[in-house]
Parts: sequence; structure tokens; C-alpha cells
Amino acid sequence: MEQRSIKNGGLFPACRRACGAAWDRIAPLLAGDAAELARAAGEAGLPFLPDLARLELARAELAAAPPPERAEAVALNSTLRLLEVSWRNLPALLAGEARAVAGKEQLLLWKDLGGEVRLAPAREDRLLALKIAAEGLDPEQVAAAGGVPVGGIDAALDRAAAEALLLAPRSRIRRQGETFHSRPWPEEQLAADTFTLQWHVTQECDLHCRHCYDRSQRGALPLSRGMEILRELRRFCRERFVTGQVSFTGGNPFLSPDFDALYRAAAELGLAAAILGNPVPRERLERVLAVARPVYFQVSLEGLAEHNDLIRGRGNFARVFAFLDQLAELGIFSVVMLTLTRDNLRQVLPLAELLRGRAGRFAFNRLAPFGEGADLAPAERDEFAAFLREYRGELERNPDLGRKDSLLNLVHRERGEEPFGGCTGYGCGAAFNFVTLLADGEVHACRKFPSPIGNLLTGSLAEIYDSAPARRYRAGSAGCAGCDLRAVCGGCLAVTAGLGRDPFTEKDPYCFLDT
Repeated sequence: MEQRSIKNGGLFPACRRACGAAWDRIAPLLAGDAAELARAAGEAGLPFLPDLARLELARAELAAAPPPERAEAVALNSTLRLLEVSWRNLPALLAGEARAVAGKEQLLLWKDLGGEVRLAPAREDRLLALKIAAEGLDPEQVAAAGGVPVGGIDAALDRAAAEALLLAPRSRIRRQGETFHSRPWPEEQLAADTFTLQWHVTQECDLHCRHCYDRSQRGALPLSRGMEILRELRRFCRERFVTGQVSFTGGNPFLSPDFDALYRAAAELGLAAAILGNPVPRERLERVLAVARPVYFQVSLEGLAEHNDLIRGRGNFARVFAFLDQLAELGIFSVVMLTLTRDNLRQVLPLAELLRGRAGRFAFNRLAPFGEGADLAPAERDEFAAFLREYRGELERNPDLGRKDSLLNLVHRERGEEPFGGCTGYGCGAAFNFVTLLADGEVHACRKFPSPIGNLLTGSLAEIYDSAPARRYRAGSAGCAGCDLRAVCGGCLAVTAGLGRDPFTEKDPYCFLDT
């Protein structure tokens, strides 16, 4: 150990600060006999000093070491050290923010992927995560042995990975092929961090909206199969190193007799849960909150009061507004979604103004003319382009407006702005970072149009996701190949198909990139 660095406090700044006038006498002992250092520190009224010196030395050695490398499987951080000390508050003492208190403690030190030295108490959840990774234990078996939900075990592993105590591989839900690489895209734009199963748990609905894309009769899956599907979703996401989310919808998901059981199971499995439905009584929401707070609750409005009630039924507008206040009172983030048509296009921004401060986020999807929605008129292309430009301007004044339609990136380009993530954060997310499960087990790439890719009564989620039909939807339209906005756009396959075009070869007919 370099004596000069010790003497000037380069290796031991906290020790020097604690020693004060005794530093010159104690500094030479830091590289010597541990017993002699302990004796001198005790005489100076600094019995914690040997432990503080060990901690500072370990931190300095880590700072000089190379950062760890990400592995192909979950693994312990190779730089990890465990330090047992007899004094508490030493990490805070390093920053001069506390006094040392007698008491044994274990500390973890490591270097993260960015090269920063980290230090934290060896809490039980951290040690459990390290044990599971080091011994290759199955989290499901660990949870069963401990009598706890596996979601809690997964959460401990995820926290350890977020801190880089464990090194996890990159997401395996990522864009592939030259179609998406026409320009250098950052990793976060090509690899999804969340995978969502949009689950229509029932076809039953208490509304009969004029633009509904599916009023077919479909029997619901048995509850036992529903539970297994949630377990499959958890395994799928753990194997692909992404966060799992299930969005419960319908129909109205609250009309399913199995909704409460499925929602609770999702929470216990550690899956984030969202709800896409209609207004329900306050006590129904309180039952949900007693299990877990949803990521968000999405409701729909189709314009101002008169037009909305023409589409969704008399009194719906007032009920939704009252329900938004109820969600806010309960601390549930709200999303309002509108289906954009020729008839309500000019009502979007006035409605947005009414919703400002009342809804957490307001956004729109273009009409995909399927089912009963085929009787409604889609917006005209040029009028839609003008609307998008106006909408982009309003984004700067209304923080509750959401960016969702991928073609909004064309306006970003016109303005010389960086693109946003598009419809699902990765352009069109059909069969990429989400799939749709219908009540009877059919799986579709996107709910807005017929796009079957498998059935969970006859195949697993992993098999369906990796299937040729899913890969075809995931690749999107060949008409978008070569576009340097491809990774955040790709248009809308449902709109393209609904207007009689081939979604696999023709680009979104609303695209105005070349005009």
C-alpha cells in the first residue's frame, strides 16, 4: 500500500476526517498490524476506525478494478464483496452524515456495469437473491418452501438485478432484421423491457358501442386454464428477461365471474396488471385495491357529450367523468382512449381540454373498420395529417395528452424533432411486445383486427410467440422497409387491413411521409 497515499488521506478520506488531529499518529498504522491499529484507534476514542478503514480500502480496490461483464444467464456480479463489520452506519459515515454505532452488520460492495462502486447493507432480500442465483435454485420452489407468492421472490431477484448485484442478460424481446435497422437505433428502441398479454376475459359487456369490432359469442376459458396461462406468462417473461404485464379487458372484465381470482393470481405471480373496462361502483374498485393497485384503469370516450352518448349510450359521458374523479380519489392512474373517426376528429382537442387535470392521460386510436365499426366513416387522409400537426402543437400546452399513433412521428420529423416510441413504444407492437388473448383461448397479434397466431388451448405462449404467423405480423409491412422511422412507426396494420389493403406488403394508407 502506498504510504504517501495513506498519509495524505487519498485512500482513507473518511478516516482522516474522523481522526482530526490524531491523523498523523494513526495514518502510518493503517498499513500495519491490525491489533496495533485497533489499540491506537481505541485510545483516540475511535474504536470504529479499523472497520471504516477496511471499508474504504475495499472501495478503493473496487474503484481500480474493471467493471463486470454482462453474462448470457443470470449470474452473480463478479466484483461482489461481502464485508462483516462491528459498527453500524459506516456507509453514511463515509459521507460524513452519521455517527458510528456499535453493532454487527454485513455490507455488500460491488461495481456496476457503468463502473460505479456501490455499497449497501446485506439485507435479507439481497442475500436471498444472491443465494438463488449462486445455487441455481428455482424461484417457484423457493416460494413454495417459504409459503410465499413467487412474485415476491421474483421481485427480490429483479431488485438485485436493477442494482447490478446480479447481472441479467439483455431483453430477448427485441427487433430483428434489416427492416428495423435502416438507421442506428439505440438499444432501448430495439429491445422491449415489458411484454403485455391483453386478455379479453369475457365477451360480456354492459354497453353496445356502435364501433365495436367484435360482438361474437365466445365461451370463456375454464378458471384452471386461466390460472395456468398466468403462470405461463410469468415463465415466458422470466425466460426472456422482461417485465410481465396482463391487461384485463373484455367486454367488461368485471362481468367475468373469474375476474377477482385471476386478478389476485396475477398479483401473486408478480405480474403488473392493468384494467381496460367501463365505470364500476367504488366498492368494486376498493376490492381491486385490496389486492394490488392496477398500473392504470382505461376507459373510453368518443368525443363530446352528445356524440359520445350516440356511440356509447345515453348518460355514458357523465358516468365516465364521475368515474374519473373516483379513480383520482382512490389514487388509481386513469387513461382515456378515443377511437378516431371522421365524425369526432374535430372534437378530440376540445375533449382533451375538458379532461385536462382530470384524466392521467388521454390519447386516441384510429378507427379500424371491422365488426360494427365498419359502418362508421374513417377520417380523410389529408384532414388526419392536418389534425396530427395541430395535435402535436397542443402537446406542448396540455401535459395530459398522450403520444400513441405512430404516424405522429412524421410530424416530429417535419419539426426536426427526435421521434417518440410510437404506438407501443416500439412502433407497431403487434406480436412483438404484446399479444391479445380472446375469451375462448384464441391468440391474435392485435385485437383491433383479425390476426390469429395460435390458441392457448392447443399451444403454449412461447410456442405461439415463436410461430411463423407471429413472426410475420412482427415483421410488419414490407412497404415500410428502408424507412428510417421503421423501428418507431410501421403505421397501423389494423387500419391498413380495415381499409382493404394488404398489411404485409402495403404501408399504412394514412402515411404522408412523401407528401
